[in-house]
Amino acid sequence: MDLHHEFTVPVPVEDAWRVLLDIERVAPCMPGATVEDYDGKTVTGSVKVKVGPITLTYRGTAVFEEQDEVAHRMVLIASGKESRGQGTARARVTGTLSERDGGTAVSVETDLTVTGRPAQFGRGVMAEVGDKLVGQFADCLSERLEESSARPEAAPGRPSEPGRAEDSRRLDESELLGEPSVSVRSEAEPIDLLRTAGMPVAKRLVVAVAAAVAAALVFLRLRRRRHP
Repeated sequence: MDLHHEFTVPVPVEDAWRVLLDIERVAPCMPGATVEDYDGKTVTGSVKVKVGPITLTYRGTAVFEEQDEVAHRMVLIASGKESRGQGTARARVTGTLSERDGGTAVSVETDLTVTGRPAQFGRGVMAEVGDKLVGQFADCLSERLEESSARPEAAPGRPSEPGRAEDSRRLDESELLGEPSVSVRSEAEPIDLLRTAGMPVAKRLVVAVAAAVAAALVFLRLRRRRHP
């Protein structure tokens, strides 16, 4: 299925580009994701998904296939498999950054293929869930960026020390997002698909399940009549 999402962050394009490529910095904002290792190109980790009372863990890798600094375009290929099942997930994610009103608009195109229990929700529900998860990620990222940009500057008239200006510039760049609130290796809370989808979608799922159960009961009754 093809999904499209867009959000904005309150920093110039160049800063947003650098931040979004810094996996260890943005990892705490990724719902359900735990980053275990990153070598500059390949990310190894896991994503937890909760479907009702069942929690699924997908383990796999994500590789940057393209990083075009001039066009501010990145392509990420991610694939994973259930640690205790046969379900799989594969995604080709294309992100493009562009300037908008002094900030940055981030456009994300995702070609997603899912097998296993989450696939039963269908494209409509997965799209709604995706919208909310991207919204959570964008809100978290924007909050961190706004906090860092609101840090007080050095008091006026304070004499500068040799090398201090250069050190301060490097500090600002390296702490653009601030320190992560949790370690990238800490276990993330699973994505609760029913809760994330919201009550209207959950009701549709209940209706769909009820219809499937009713159809199964009718089938069994007809079968019993034909085979007494």
